[in-house]
Amino acid sequence: PPLAAGKELCAISITEPNTGSDVAAVSLKASRTGGGWLLNGAKTWCTFAGRSEVLVVLARTNPDTSLGYKGLSLFLVKKPIYKGHSFSHKQKQGGTLTGKAIATLGYRGMHSYDLFFEDYFVPAENLIGEEQGKGKGFYYTMAGFAGGRIQTAARATGVMQAAYEQALRYAGERKVFGAPIADLQITRIKLARMLATITASRQFSYAVAKMMDEGKGQMEASLVKLFACRAAEWVTREAMQIHGGMGYAEETAVSRYFVDARVLSIFEGTEEVLATRVVARELLEKGALEI
Repeated sequence: PPLAAGKELCAISITEPNTGSDVAAVSLKASRTGGGWLLNGAKTWCTFAGRSEVLVVLARTNPDTSLGYKGLSLFLVKKPIYKGHSFSHKQKQGGTLTGKAIATLGYRGMHSYDLFFEDYFVPAENLIGEEQGKGKGFYYTMAGFAGGRIQTAARATGVMQAAYEQALRYAGERKVFGAPIADLQITRIKLARMLATITASRQFSYAVAKMMDEGKGQMEASLVKLFACRAAEWVTREAMQIHGGMGYAEETAVSRYFVDARVLSIFEGTEEVLATRVVARELLEKGALEI
């Protein structure tokens, strides 16, 4: 209930040092113990792991790796809130959880962490779905990814909108050869194309969100992410270009938007995996889009 009410912050812990988009290959081990489970292994790219009170951790509950995705389960893992770039928590039972923030090019306002679990105890009731949920972690994760991809497309649209507004303002203020650069035809073309791209991304996102509300749109969520995230790289670049030298200075917002946009086509499923393993595969199987 606290998670649903927004009273507790939750971080998603799926990716591992040797496992990214290939979720079925997750290896962090969950072993049965009295009253629950012990987690052992490493995770990476867990955003908000420090400040969160709950981690949603995908772990292998069946040691038989030949089972692949069928041996995975999801756990709600409680932890204290930590501020700063690193933390270490030792349980009364003796287990430990340590984390260290990863230095990144952008997205510096929401740190992602490397995590290390050593005999970290999780109560039996914190297995999502309880005993009936054992072995269903992969399916729960995939269902959650669709929501993550549509919100990433929306996030990309927001980054584009912010970059566009900054570029529009700067174009009206910055003067060259005695006139605002907004008077130059090349600037006007840039601004028009930027707005057209943002509008397309926004409407595409709304259309897919509507489909998902109706229980559809799993593939389309990946498709809109592909489009919007790559578009964000271009729009933020154009915003930086309009700013000229100041666009490369960290004191201007567009420099942040540019580096923040770059990661969008990587997390929540890389564009290569989404294109080949989700979008293209479904198109070839069904042969048509519903939008």
